[in-house]
Amino acid sequence: MRIGIDISRLATRQRTGTERYTWELLAALAADPGPHQYILYCREMPSDLPTLAPEMSIRVLPGARLWTHTRLAWDVFIDRPDVLFIPSHVIPWNAPLLRGTRVVTTIHDLGFLAYAAAHTTFQNIYLRVSTRWAAWVADGIIAISQATADDLVRYTGVDRQRIQVIAHGVSAAFRPSNATPQAYTRYFLSVGTLQPRKNLQRLIEAFVRMPQTHDTHLVIAGKVGWLGEPLQALIDASPVRKNIHMVGFVSDVELYGLLASARAFVFPSLYEGFGMPVLEAMASGTTVVCAQTTALPEVAGDAAVYFDPLSVPSITDALQRVDRDDLLVAACVARGLARVKQYTWARCASATRSMLERNR
Repeated sequence: MRIGIDISRLATRQRTGTERYTWELLAALAADPGPHQYILYCREMPSDLPTLAPEMSIRVLPGARLWTHTRLAWDVFIDRPDVLFIPSHVIPWNAPLLRGTRVVTTIHDLGFLAYAAAHTTFQNIYLRVSTRWAAWVADGIIAISQATADDLVRYTGVDRQRIQVIAHGVSAAFRPSNATPQAYTRYFLSVGTLQPRKNLQRLIEAFVRMPQTHDTHLVIAGKVGWLGEPLQALIDASPVRKNIHMVGFVSDVELYGLLASARAFVFPSLYEGFGMPVLEAMASGTTVVCAQTTALPEVAGDAAVYFDPLSVPSITDALQRVDRDDLLVAACVARGLARVKQYTWARCASATRSMLERNR
């Protein structure tokens, strides 16, 4: 079987959720490709790719805006792979015309419905149209959590039988042994694109309310997204601003060390289709403190300390508990390390490949 995969998202050097998913899934498929040939479509050659299998070939299709609906759409129409896999939900406009080619896509979340303020007007329109289009025309849909699958059915009315829930994995590079001395001896770490949906303003307010019984710091890592700039002004006005640090986007190696060395990983997000950083923190041997909302309890299970993400006092209380209670921290770490074993990219790739094979 000839499987086409859109890997255009890998052109960026700063991989976040969707890009990391595509990279890790491609690496796992390369390690176990099955009896298939793969055509990897991209707009430009990615600067960083996993080691590919001999069964995988790269096809560079130069193009500008709307690449999916122009160059990719045309090439797939001519080439006609048996299956076209889109890891990031944007399906070419001519998918219904691709007779003989089945289309499978991954839909990561529908956060634009719950928190439209996290996106520009254009992004909201585009996400609504492209998500509905994907749900209507895809032969198979991968949802990365049951929460995303439920939202998809509720929003689009898609037949649940067309959806398969396939959870993310976590890279073996995340492990407790990555702990190294950091600039801050004791700190909470939060990672994610700086945007309203990540709820970082309430996290900062909650941290400010904490009694400073220890010299605990708050480190926020991530690139600035839509409406992320005001956070620095909030920090500058804080009475504990010397203990709050925005370090920007960090490399994978930096992230490994930051996660494994933190007192706790704090994830106050208002909406997550999955929450990959939660897995990465658990695999790093770090306590997770996160919002009790959307997919996060599904992923973290009994290995996290939860809070109401809309309540600053609730967030403060969770931070204080973890700051003071060494036994609680140790219990969460042990549960997290046990729980994360069920999340592997090999399992994700195997289930994904089986889905592509079923949709022949």
